[in-house]
Amino acid sequence: MNEKIKDKLKTLPTNPGVYIMRDKTGEVIYVGKAKNLKNRVSQYFRHTEKPAKVQAMVDNVDNFDYFITVSELDALALENNLIKRYQPFYNILLKDGKTFPYIKIDMKEEFPRLEIVRKIKNDGAKYFGPYFAGIDPKAIIKTISSAFKIRTCSKKFSSEKHLKRECLNYSLGLCLAPCTGKVTKEEYAEELKKVVNFLNGNDDEIEKVLLEKMISASNQEHFERAIELREALKMVAKLKQRVVANMPKNVDKDVIAYVTDGLSGVVTIMVIRGGKILGIQNYVQSDIDEYETVSNFITQYYQNMLPPSEIIVSHEVDDALIGDYLGKKIHTTAKPHGINLTLLKMAKENARDYLEKHIEKEKLMYNNTLGAVQALQEKLHLKSLPRRMECYDISHISGTNKVASMVVFKDGKPAKKDYRKFKIKTVKGSNDFASLQETLERRLVRLQNGDGESFNEKPDLLVIDGGKGQLSSTFEILKKLGFEDKIEIISLAKKLEEVFVVGQSAPVILKYGSAELKLLQRIRDEAHRFAITFHRQTRTKEQTKTELDDIPGLGPKKIDNLLKAFGTVENVKKASVEELSLVKGIHLSLAEDIKRKLEEFSSGK
Repeated sequence: MNEKIKDKLKTLPTNPGVYIMRDKTGEVIYVGKAKNLKNRVSQYFRHTEKPAKVQAMVDNVDNFDYFITVSELDALALENNLIKRYQPFYNILLKDGKTFPYIKIDMKEEFPRLEIVRKIKNDGAKYFGPYFAGIDPKAIIKTISSAFKIRTCSKKFSSEKHLKRECLNYSLGLCLAPCTGKVTKEEYAEELKKVVNFLNGNDDEIEKVLLEKMISASNQEHFERAIELREALKMVAKLKQRVVANMPKNVDKDVIAYVTDGLSGVVTIMVIRGGKILGIQNYVQSDIDEYETVSNFITQYYQNMLPPSEIIVSHEVDDALIGDYLGKKIHTTAKPHGINLTLLKMAKENARDYLEKHIEKEKLMYNNTLGAVQALQEKLHLKSLPRRMECYDISHISGTNKVASMVVFKDGKPAKKDYRKFKIKTVKGSNDFASLQETLERRLVRLQNGDGESFNEKPDLLVIDGGKGQLSSTFEILKKLGFEDKIEIISLAKKLEEVFVVGQSAPVILKYGSAELKLLQRIRDEAHRFAITFHRQTRTKEQTKTELDDIPGLGPKKIDNLLKAFGTVENVKKASVEELSLVKGIHLSLAEDIKRKLEEFSSGK
């Protein structure tokens, strides 16, 4: 604990509020709320044994800030806003912002329709869902339409004002056509009641109707229709397989379990609607407080979701506080019995299994990325850890359309927004050595000038595709610009995958199949791919280039407008200045320039 933190701890207030933990770079690594700021924040820095995850966070804290709020509810709201803003490493965060689909029926309409929505409103409509994990609401609506003739269109009409004709769905027997008055409100309501029963979990009637229709279609040799109905029956069977034993069909509840190994954690949510498990979702979390994790998950998850009547949780939460924040009634059960206890155990088992696989995946990812970077430093005796690696490659055909690529890997992963491409300007013929020199010099001059977002950041290691010759020629550029002691450079020869290092005559042979060699191969191959792609684009553009491309003041849009107006370049040449000036974006003086330039091109000037 440094002096800054010691001084701040002494002056912390006892009010409710939000605190922000920062690392040495000033980056926010954790955001938390507290009923009592002084007690809560001080706990982190006491010399007591802490969970591994908490200790890892505390070890990285260099400073903290805090905000006093009027109440704990205000603290909860501010905490969630700051988490979304900063996306701290040690906080729970549903970063993808995903909202799952629902099927909506607006019962206030005269003839309610089925529609798929992702936002829940307090509008009195019925919402069924959320649907995920292999349950497609479009397939459910299609299944419903196969059995019950409920409209799915968005046409506007009323029992007083009908449309002139029905759509194709009526002819196909998929809709009762309330739009043209073919059915009364009472008859339509009876059909809608069957749909609601099905969406509430009662499958028997829809299964019976679909089976009868399938047999009838088959007997009439309408085999395509019979196949569609068979698929609809499969969807119903898929839903029936998800029925929870000993649970009433009208039960809606979510089960939320959090499991942690002290460093990583997983929140699992099991969604049960109409007595069926609609899906199970797993979210990897790094939140440092188990109880706060479940509470924070609920506040984020149900912002765009409709809470069921009961939520089974593995850790107690403050229902009133969360409900006030969300503006929705929340009822949780933290010590369940019977079937609810069984469901919670199932959710925990899913979380444990997912956590175990996640840890294995993370370990493999680490070995292939930052672990490989560390191994590369060790095996090549590099002065510093090559966290930012850049690789260059040249592409051309017999010296024409020469281009170069620069790809960037950060901590062993591609940083595609930092990729850059170059057109070779000064080299004639197929001289790859000179082309690499030009590319590297232009890149390093941009670094010296602080010019450009990607060029502004100094690379730790340059990787050149080639052998000793390519390495020597590019190292000359480093020396010329004074970077020979600031940036390290190596080359990778493709034939035997030999690594050449400055100052060593013999190549370094990395173990075949090792993570560090694979990393070099990945960045080399990516540079090659990126260069070839850019070369193809350049060549294609060159092949489709016209005389219009060489006229100053004519960009792609204006050229496109000219070709749309006149069809071909030859017709543009034949057009008068007045005709050219009528084209969108072509003013009179530009039209005169176009006419003059085209005449010069034709005369060979």
